[in-house]
Amino acid sequence: MERSTAVVNALSFDIEDWFHMVGIAGVDDPATWDALPSILERRTMEILDTLEEKGVRASFFVVGWIADKYPHVIKDIADRGHEISTHSYWHRTVNTLTPEEFAADLDRSIEAIGTASGVRPRGFRAPSFSITPGSEWAFDVLLDAGLVYDASLFPAPRAHGGYPCPLDRHMFTAPSGRKIPELPMSITRILGQRIGFSGGGYLRLLPEPLIRQSIKRMNAEGRPAVVYLHPADFATDRPHVPMSMARKFKTRVGLASTMSKFRALLDNFAFDTCENVLLLAREAKAPRSFREAAPQVLVKV
Repeated sequence: MERSTAVVNALSFDIEDWFHMVGIAGVDDPATWDALPSILERRTMEILDTLEEKGVRASFFVVGWIADKYPHVIKDIADRGHEISTHSYWHRTVNTLTPEEFAADLDRSIEAIGTASGVRPRGFRAPSFSITPGSEWAFDVLLDAGLVYDASLFPAPRAHGGYPCPLDRHMFTAPSGRKIPELPMSITRILGQRIGFSGGGYLRLLPEPLIRQSIKRMNAEGRPAVVYLHPADFATDRPHVPMSMARKFKTRVGLASTMSKFRALLDNFAFDTCENVLLLAREAKAPRSFREAAPQVLVKV
């Protein structure tokens, strides 16, 4: 099947294990993680093998704890030519940390990921998209750490995250006045509500034709979609821990459909790394690319 190549979309994976869930008491303590069963290696290998089969490069936002525990996996990701970025060290939400705590966590993640992969991370994605209004200081921490772009903002309400920002690639102005390229997550409108559709539980829940149509609409407007997935999104055998019925639904819905949806997206659309999608925007100098916009501005969907 021939891919649509009018717009190159961003493909990304948050490399964390199934127990790196925010707000679940049974897995909150990192001291217990070593004793928990893991799905990380097997499912990450499935992702890598599928990407190799399809000839697609992607961005991998790695939790530093994972890099320390499974350095060979992170080295394999880098050796296969994918982009390596950071997803924090402990997978704690940014908006619950102080700037000093976040800086220490970020530095530790960069060191762990660099040691494992031989590559210094250049991008960041916040756990649970948790850079929210009031935590804009995080962008200065990212810049101080030498990172060159961010992919943390989710321009719609959601648990643990959500930030009112432009829907396209743009330059975010940190409190210091410095700027950093931002690649926000993709959203669509369903029944009058802005929601995500292109990753995680959203992708697992929603029908594949709706996902494809939403990406086509974004691409027709000249905007790249951002697809994000986790190894646990493919894990039909993911272990159980006590949680609310609503959270259980969110973590388990559609697991059996993820691989077929993923392969269909690879067959129908062009993808590249987050960094390359941002660089392509710079090189093209399109009017919509890297707009200078205040964080409060929203584009209608």
